[in-house]
Amino acid sequence: MLPPKNKNEIRKPSKTLAGVTPIAVMTYPKKCKHGTCLYCPSLNVPQSYTPKSPPVLRAEMLKYNAEKQVESRLTAFQVMHHPTDKIELIVMGGNFLDYPKDYKIRFIKQCYDALNKKKSKTLNEAKKINEKAKHRCVALCIESRPDTIARNKNSIQELLNYGCTRVELGVQCLDDEIYKKVNRGHSIKEVVEATKMLKEAGFKVGYHMMLGLPFSNEKKDMKMFKLLFEDERFKPDQLKIYPCQVIKGAKLEELYKKKKYKPYSENKIKELIIKILQLIPNYCRVMRIMREIPPEFLVSGTHRIDLRKDIESEIEKRKISKKIKEIRFREIGFAYRDKLPKEKIAQQLRLKVTKYKASEGKEYFLEIINKNNILFGLARLRINSNKTAIIRELHVYGKSLNIGEKSKSKITQHRGLGIKLMQEAEKIAKKENCKQIEVISGVGVREYYKRKLGYVLKNNYMSKNM
Repeated sequence: MLPPKNKNEIRKPSKTLAGVTPIAVMTYPKKCKHGTCLYCPSLNVPQSYTPKSPPVLRAEMLKYNAEKQVESRLTAFQVMHHPTDKIELIVMGGNFLDYPKDYKIRFIKQCYDALNKKKSKTLNEAKKINEKAKHRCVALCIESRPDTIARNKNSIQELLNYGCTRVELGVQCLDDEIYKKVNRGHSIKEVVEATKMLKEAGFKVGYHMMLGLPFSNEKKDMKMFKLLFEDERFKPDQLKIYPCQVIKGAKLEELYKKKKYKPYSENKIKELIIKILQLIPNYCRVMRIMREIPPEFLVSGTHRIDLRKDIESEIEKRKISKKIKEIRFREIGFAYRDKLPKEKIAQQLRLKVTKYKASEGKEYFLEIINKNNILFGLARLRINSNKTAIIRELHVYGKSLNIGEKSKSKITQHRGLGIKLMQEAEKIAKKENCKQIEVISGVGVREYYKRKLGYVLKNNYMSKNM
């Protein structure tokens, strides 16, 4: 890692352009209960990763100690001159909920202890301290499998107890036949049930989806992505799109060598993703395209981890950028990074509300945009079938600022947009005849809801009577 040349330079500035500082921590290697998927490598590291993947190298060096991993990343971001007041913790390594109970509690507590710079006796104590700590956990993401959540009704309460706000599900495809053939260990039924359970509890839901899986093809992949947003049972808030690759140590390697499987070419992936991006609605964010697989572990398949840049350049070249509605493509932080003309980052902002049905509830997607559809902030309000109102996300985009720091720019946070979004969400909840509204809040954002908006902590949610 190259250090900044001077005190004003920020290394890798795009890391915090979405408004938070992401810190990924990895659990120790553990096999999945169902066995191993056809495409997944088994290399004595966390499932689906390789020994030289950057997060694995960091975790192994620190013996998978959560506290040391967080401390290491905090130091790295500080050296690169990034703000570290608002942290998004991302727990990686596979199916976290499948680990032993004592280990899970200790792991999450260690993450909070590292942010707090203080060891606590209990997880609850660590969370309480973090509400006012220097480095606050404003969001906590945990990866899981759909069947783990669908088959364990206590999983929701467990996630809430950790302070989790977002869950990424390894969905991969929407085809029961393919699930069987690749030994996935669950069906579409579990995807539907887990999605509903999570959304009803207020979690933001992300799907990991794969292109070019064995026994699939381009036509099936396109059909799958259309279904993803046309069918009310799915409609994820976020996506990670991973083209299938042949990796050393995976059973798929045998099929490839027998010429029974061939991954998509780089050009085919590009064209397919350009078509898919035009299908994705304004309420969904494409978090990532491509996995970071070190070349020495890649048997076949594209190795371009920066493929997204090429795809976005091609979209601009073809002049179809207005057809792309997904969140990340429209964020103000990235518009600033890409040095768009000032007239495109015009500040005549307006509120847009998109209403849609999903998982047997009503979803209101509130966004603050300008005339060019550049996104400055958003909120997700869900009205469950029992008339409970819950804010599943509140996010103001732009360059991350430290807590209490005043905005000196039109492309940063702390300009009152969050309060405006919350006020509008409360108005909608009242019209829906909801008696109270709840927020699934990161531990480190609880003070904001208390001081700025009059919410109180109740059963792991920030709550307010209507």
